[in-house]
Amino acid sequence: MPVSLDATTGQHLGDRTEQQDRVAIIPSKKLKGTALVLLADGAGGYKGGAAAAEQVIGTGLNLFENFAPKTESPQELLRQLALEAHTVIRLNRVLTEEEPHSTFVAMVLQPDRVDWGWVGDSRLYHFNGAALKSRTKDHSYVQQQIDEGQWREQDRHKHPNRNLLLQALGHSETPVPSFGATAPLAANDTFLLCSDGLWDYFSDAEIGKALSTLPPRKAAETLISIARTRAKGRGDNVSVAIVKLTQT
Repeated sequence: MPVSLDATTGQHLGDRTEQQDRVAIIPSKKLKGTALVLLADGAGGYKGGAAAAEQVIGTGLNLFENFAPKTESPQELLRQLALEAHTVIRLNRVLTEEEPHSTFVAMVLQPDRVDWGWVGDSRLYHFNGAALKSRTKDHSYVQQQIDEGQWREQDRHKHPNRNLLLQALGHSETPVPSFGATAPLAANDTFLLCSDGLWDYFSDAEIGKALSTLPPRKAAETLISIARTRAKGRGDNVSVAIVKLTQT
């Protein structure tokens, strides 16, 4: 079944003084129908977070340029990306007085499958139409408490330590990325990568409705606009990447 791909990215400064998120869609120069979608949410020190997120994107660009599926799996690429970016951020910490760190969520799109990996609380959602197929699970203290039955999912945004990460690139401990995948791909499959400045303000059903009823560019604009309204002047940086497959 022939499908076409529509993809977009979007960002907003939120109510911060600096944009410390980074997002990129990187098509392969050698492999048809293959791309790396990458999002990083940096934090720590003046400009330290922005630099950390930028180092994630730079590492992804360098590694993906040499990606060869016949000799390297997408999961291996994503693991290497996380570990190399972590090392670079840690080295930068030694050279400065800042405490930089960054989340990482990325997906490798191939003609017949999508693989993803993440560290931290930036998320990937996979919908088909409005139906949620899968969602990454945050490496965060509040997610740990939800899993243990000590906090309710619907009250996540009320947790006093909701921004405390258990893993991030640049932390003192070497990160252990998590992974997911889906195959084969189908028409109306949509993938959303986003920072917590977006997902913190939506239910899964609300996101699914926007992605299923609007083209990617309009969906990104609408979700960002609603997130800004719901933030009530206290919003974080917002970043999104949307990839949608439609039947031709």
